[in-house]
Amino acid sequence: MTTFVLPADRVHESAGLCDYLVDRLDSDDTVHAVSTDNSSDSPQASRDSEDAQNAVYARLGAVAAVERHSKAAETQPEALLGVAEQTGADEIIYNHASGGRDIGSLVSDSPCPIVVVPDGAE
Repeated sequence: MTTFVLPADRVHESAGLCDYLVDRLDSDDTVHAVSTDNSSDSPQASRDSEDAQNAVYARLGAVAAVERHSKAAETQPEALLGVAEQTGADEIIYNHASGGRDIGSLVSDSPCPIVVVPDGAE
């Protein structure tokens, strides 16, 4: 049983992470899709986050358990690290396009390994 955490703020990036992860999953694994939905920033951001979480569920839900988390008013690294700590995650799956400018704090504070998937990788 492996627990994965991945960002789910944008459909395209989340779909790419799912493409990478799907072949690694077993039926007893759990994927935590984390959005940093801050609908006060923009209604479009809220819709994008919801669509990204739906994409993760649609692509991975038949293979493993998928749980959704919305962490309003947190930065993406804070949200990912918080869910990773709460769930005892084995890996954080990340993509430079998911917010690469903040990866330093994610790497320095992570309680588990981080797999950085190149843009467009499967």
